[in-house]
Amino acid sequence: MTREHAPLSTYRLQIRASFDLTAAADVTQYLRDLGVDWVYLSPVLEAEKGSDHGYDVVDHSRIDPARGGEVGLHSLADRAHLFGLGVLIDIVPNHMGVASPATNSWWWDLLKHGTDSRYATAFDVDWAAGGGKVLIPVLGDDGDDRLDDLRIEGDELRYFDNRYPLAPGTFSEGDSPVDVHARQNYELVYWKRADSDLNYRRFFAVNTLAGIRVEEPWVFDESHAEIGRWFRDGIADGLRVDHPDGLADPAGYLDRLRELTGGAHVLVEKILEGPEELPHDWATAGTTGYDALGEFDRVLVDPDGAAALGALDASVRDGSQPVDWHDMILGTKLGIADGILGSEINRLARMLAPDGGAPVPATVEALAELAAAFPVYRSYLPQGGEQLAEAAAIAERARPDLTDAIADVVARLGDPSDPAAVRFQQTSGMVMAKGVEDTAFYRYSRLVSLNEVGAEPNVFALSQAEFHQRQQKRLATYPHAMTTLSTHDTKRSADVRARISVLSEVAVEWAAALGRLRELAPLGDGPFENLLWQSIVGVWPASRERLHDYAEKASREAGTSTAWTDQNAEFEEKMHALVDSCFDDERVEAELHRVVDLVRDAGWSNSLSLQLLQLTGPGAPDVYQGCELWDYSLVDPDNRRAVDFDLRRLYLAAINEGETPAVDESGAAKLLVTHRALTLRRDRSELFERYAPLPVFGEAASSAVAVDRGGAIAVATRLPVGLAESGGWRDTVLHLSGGDRIDVLTGRRHSGSRLRLADVLSTYPVALLIPAPDDSSTPDSEV
Repeated sequence: MTREHAPLSTYRLQIRASFDLTAAADVTQYLRDLGVDWVYLSPVLEAEKGSDHGYDVVDHSRIDPARGGEVGLHSLADRAHLFGLGVLIDIVPNHMGVASPATNSWWWDLLKHGTDSRYATAFDVDWAAGGGKVLIPVLGDDGDDRLDDLRIEGDELRYFDNRYPLAPGTFSEGDSPVDVHARQNYELVYWKRADSDLNYRRFFAVNTLAGIRVEEPWVFDESHAEIGRWFRDGIADGLRVDHPDGLADPAGYLDRLRELTGGAHVLVEKILEGPEELPHDWATAGTTGYDALGEFDRVLVDPDGAAALGALDASVRDGSQPVDWHDMILGTKLGIADGILGSEINRLARMLAPDGGAPVPATVEALAELAAAFPVYRSYLPQGGEQLAEAAAIAERARPDLTDAIADVVARLGDPSDPAAVRFQQTSGMVMAKGVEDTAFYRYSRLVSLNEVGAEPNVFALSQAEFHQRQQKRLATYPHAMTTLSTHDTKRSADVRARISVLSEVAVEWAAALGRLRELAPLGDGPFENLLWQSIVGVWPASRERLHDYAEKASREAGTSTAWTDQNAEFEEKMHALVDSCFDDERVEAELHRVVDLVRDAGWSNSLSLQLLQLTGPGAPDVYQGCELWDYSLVDPDNRRAVDFDLRRLYLAAINEGETPAVDESGAAKLLVTHRALTLRRDRSELFERYAPLPVFGEAASSAVAVDRGGAIAVATRLPVGLAESGGWRDTVLHLSGGDRIDVLTGRRHSGSRLRLADVLSTYPVALLIPAPDDSSTPDSEV
């Protein structure tokens, strides 16, 4: 396997203490047998104790012992390579975990020595704003009064379970903890001051993830030494870069990464908005696939359902018109800029203040308006100047009183050499992420299967022609980019979304059902009830505990009736009663089951279509752990539950022994599609080198998506409810060039140039056809 090799497919594994690298090594043979090309690991460097995700790295120099350590990584890599699998590893260059300072030697040294620390420039700290100190927002609701809870233990300052170092020479016997605290290079402050006064850059609004400055050569070198060793020692074959939008110079970082890895395969977790394109000067094979996810979902949504579901959304908001998505996110993003990310906006304003003085109030407001109006996550100056101009125009319309201030700010933010412009680019993505994916996605309830990054929820559906056009573009521009359907970050797994999307075909029935459910279990927040009930329908059956946890997180993220920092006990009590009614109220249970029964089979059809289109489409498809069977998961941590690989091995063995599984609750049919598509793609990659939409004719042509990938032909069903109601495929035919073909899913042979879809799709709602060998002895299906 050469360094230039790109994966044909990947399989994401979440590495943690309960499923460490040694356990991952034990599933490599199964992954090979499934048809996977590369194994794809979540972060493996040492993270905060108990971290299930690994994105809070505390030590870049070693593999996390809790995740299997160095021995575990070598075991995984050796086993993977033995079975012909490449190894792709997720890395986190933007930030480090600082929740437990004693476990992060860089952060501990900074707290101990302040501006004299070697790491004073490794972290992104505004020392002047803190009076030479780092502000640590941990004090409880009594604010400064909680300093009375400080205590000295050895050479540490303690605040409950929090430990901090004492600077040399700052403590003598008899000194009070409060006086000692005043002499430190940090200041413990009321936790709510993080919103306005925090003076270090974070990952979004997470105070325990502190940004580091990999644009500094020595910081890159030290934080990437272990990563470089993976490539010198032949452990890793590629990398996935987490959150490059947080970096000061993403393009420069990727250039250095290319040098470090010898030009290995690198993917970036970059979220594209609408027609936005990945910067062409980035040293990357492409994104991690959220843009593709949105396309796969939308080609299976019925555009005729938009009006009815929009009217329903308006009615639950007590309005006559559906909410405007762009108006909504302008408000949610402004709320974030003025609220939990106010400290970032204030830091920018300090950079723009005359002679480095106090922030000018009009400048603060202008910056917040610009960040809220910015149409994409960030620009990469000099690319993206038009996006800044667009944001300025929107901001000026919203706040004409700030026209002069906006013009002054834009003049600075458009200059690539201005440090303020660099920082604004790092900040706008934070505002987008928190305002849209972590707020508006929980408020916009028209069809919640569309509430995923990679596309805007107001883009309701794609036609077959639009879908094909986008796949052709991916093949032409980023043929080795990752595509995905479910990840550790999706709000709902692909199978949940596939079922919810069926509501676009039964919009009238759903409106009536929602009305009955709201009467039986009233909550008083119509949009959130719509979102919650759609999610429950999508994931059902689910445990009581899982639904309680989801409802609590979703409601607090929405922030309309309750919030993380301002919990509404009365509302949350009613909300949990709603969840309980799914299990304890026979009327609610009966209505819920009736709706699930209405969409279940069509949801399975959508799931299989999603799976086939992704696994055979342009790009390198990723399968998220466990998703080769039905996976009905909600937002994290629900989507990071343990996977039963023994069950999957059992189903795979049965398939390889000739079993043709039914489309039923087991999900074995999905494993069949996954196995056959991945294996074909790996073993006969020459069949996937082009993309040509195929003509379908007949009364049900609008229910088929068909494409020739260069010899492999994928056929998928869309809008299955309408298809069934109109009498099925009837005389609908797929036109092909001459020659017999074998469906690798069923083994059936199809002859002729006009294939009846009623025959091709008689067993499954999908088919994967390849040229039949001349001596094939499989049964004929003459058409």
